[in-house]
Amino acid sequence: MRLVTLEDVHAAAAAIAPHVVRTPLLPFDSGLSIKPECLQPIGAFKQRGAVNALSRIPSEDRERGVVAYSSGNHAQAVAYAAKLLGMPAAIVVPENTPQLKIDATRAHGAEVFVVGITERESRAAELVEERKATLIPPFDHPDVIAGQGTIGLEICADFPDVATVLVPVSGGGLIAGVATAVKSLRPNVRVIGVEPELASDTAASFAAGSLVRWNAHDRARTIADGLRAEPSELTWAHIHEYVDDVITVSEDEIRDAVKQIARRTRIVSEPSGAVPVAAYLNRSLPAGPAVAVVSGGNIEPKLFAELISG
Repeated sequence: MRLVTLEDVHAAAAAIAPHVVRTPLLPFDSGLSIKPECLQPIGAFKQRGAVNALSRIPSEDRERGVVAYSSGNHAQAVAYAAKLLGMPAAIVVPENTPQLKIDATRAHGAEVFVVGITERESRAAELVEERKATLIPPFDHPDVIAGQGTIGLEICADFPDVATVLVPVSGGGLIAGVATAVKSLRPNVRVIGVEPELASDTAASFAAGSLVRWNAHDRARTIADGLRAEPSELTWAHIHEYVDDVITVSEDEIRDAVKQIARRTRIVSEPSGAVPVAAYLNRSLPAGPAVAVVSGGNIEPKLFAELISG
């Protein structure tokens, strides 16, 4: 299996530069900075991988469009990138996807198909076959991983003295790309994945040394709706190669982290994006300055109000 390389990530950075925000590092406290990917136009880091992957589709295939499946943020990212590049998009989302994310995906002009939580991949495969379209999976694709890895390039460039990078983990595309970039540029920097306890299949895999699968309904229990997927063989290979540790946080710790991010930085984070900050606040981490990737801010207003007022 070929892993994504630093050269792939640099190529992705050049391809996506006109279409993404180079997010800053913001101080959370004296020991932690956050990288707010919620500032991307679609409100999440997924825009990086989607733009890179769609930009590499051959011109003769573009008129047939793209198909994606997603729990929400990748849906918006593919819809946005397809609109940007003039391609039709069909997106399959599970029935527990927040309505905010479904509405935003449709607003970018994509067709949206809502299915049962275990049916999104099979329905996407049917659409690919019917339309002869190009499938853009949310994480199991080298161009998607390379696009997400541009976050690691930016962290290393903006904070040469960083000691630890904390990254949310779901399907693994984000941490696979970030870890590839960071470890290739700064081998001594620790890259630590963070998961909800209720969806900690990657932490179990990391402890076992091989992939451990959890039932989709079990993973769906967490409030962090963007972290309910599981790694693929491709993303796991990157995690196994480059990631130093995977740790977990509780639902209450995630909820509190959303509030702390809002109060200390004035940044809106969805629960999935807050898990690295939850780890910083509640776990013993290696010494030295850290960066937490706040991966997205697409949260239902009612839930956000509830979390920050608690």
